[in-house]
Amino acid sequence: MADVLHASDVFSRLAEERPLAGRRILILVENLPLPFDRRVWHECLTLRAAGAEVSVICPTGKGYETAYEELEGVHIYRHPLPLDAKGAAGYLVEYSAALWHEFRLSWKVWRRHGFDTIQACNPPDLMFLVALPFKWFKGVRFIFDHHDINPELYEAKFGRRDFFWRLMLFLEKRTFRAAQTVISTNNSYREIALTRGGKDPEDVFVVRSGPNLDKLKPMPPDPKWRNGREFMVGYVGVMGDQEGIDLMLEAARIVVFEHKRDTQFVFVGGGPALASLKEQAAEMGLSDYVTFTGRAPDEDLFSVLSSADVCVNPDRVNPMNDKSTMNKILEYMAFSKPIVQFDVTEGRYSAQEASLYAAPNDSADMADKIIELFDDPERCAEMGRIGRHRIETELSWAYQVDTLVAAYKRVMEK
Repeated sequence: MADVLHASDVFSRLAEERPLAGRRILILVENLPLPFDRRVWHECLTLRAAGAEVSVICPTGKGYETAYEELEGVHIYRHPLPLDAKGAAGYLVEYSAALWHEFRLSWKVWRRHGFDTIQACNPPDLMFLVALPFKWFKGVRFIFDHHDINPELYEAKFGRRDFFWRLMLFLEKRTFRAAQTVISTNNSYREIALTRGGKDPEDVFVVRSGPNLDKLKPMPPDPKWRNGREFMVGYVGVMGDQEGIDLMLEAARIVVFEHKRDTQFVFVGGGPALASLKEQAAEMGLSDYVTFTGRAPDEDLFSVLSSADVCVNPDRVNPMNDKSTMNKILEYMAFSKPIVQFDVTEGRYSAQEASLYAAPNDSADMADKIIELFDDPERCAEMGRIGRHRIETELSWAYQVDTLVAAYKRVMEK
């Protein structure tokens, strides 16, 4: 068996080669603080290892309130946001405030550190407005790191294609047009960059959000998460309206009350729908069978994933989720866990035989698939091995490093 490729070994090679020596990079992030945003933090550390100076502008968040700090050689500038947006008016306020802080702080970074490239990590598709003055008047290059497909995200959240949906399409096109190079998180997003975005194939690079196996540490199972029950199901992710947690709660009700399986469900993550989901669980009589941890430190996250028998992804089948790679799937695979999810294109591409696939948005079939795995521990173990092997040999962050560096080399040729 071939040795596992570790990100630390790749970083050591980059530190010797220094392919981006002398480069100065500014990264814009609107929806998560750093280093909490794992993907962007991996990118920062990769670029630092390659010899670049890296600065980041991002929002504050719980545990990340400091306005400026330097971590592992990365300059992090944080700004407050007024609220956790809901509805069109709320998003307008949030995005306007974020844009103001990004404009303000980008000039501060320009004076203190300088930069030759801006990388914007959506959502929203507005940060090209920050990059344009530097691109036009300072010769700065612009890279679009395409994390979310916002027209599909809007439709998933609000269920309609109206003026704001068309606005999302317009802003997406403007972002693609402004970008000299695009980083796509998967092949579905790459196809969007080539079609809706009109980008040339040589300017679009697929950099997946693979886990860093040096950082994700399996732990001994902790019985406290099981609440004394025979089985345990784990979930990691955002507690939002479009993540399908309501469907998962219905599946939990079927597992516990209809099939009489002694099961604890542990949901790790925070988000705007957390309070309403707790209320829903209580109304369904599930309060003693469902644990909501809220946003949890890595130690608790790793402990839950190490303790679960089965992990789940209940994201609804819609155009947004069908084309998006969910980080939770890759993390489940890194912890050698069998998975149950609804059948979406990129979820199936990532997990392949490490997952069972329930009928679209069908809570009863989700419950049946979970019980199927409870009853076949040997199959669970084999699925876990398949998933872990796929991470170790293809999908971990160590395999994304060279493509990210290639995107930065390419943008300087434009």
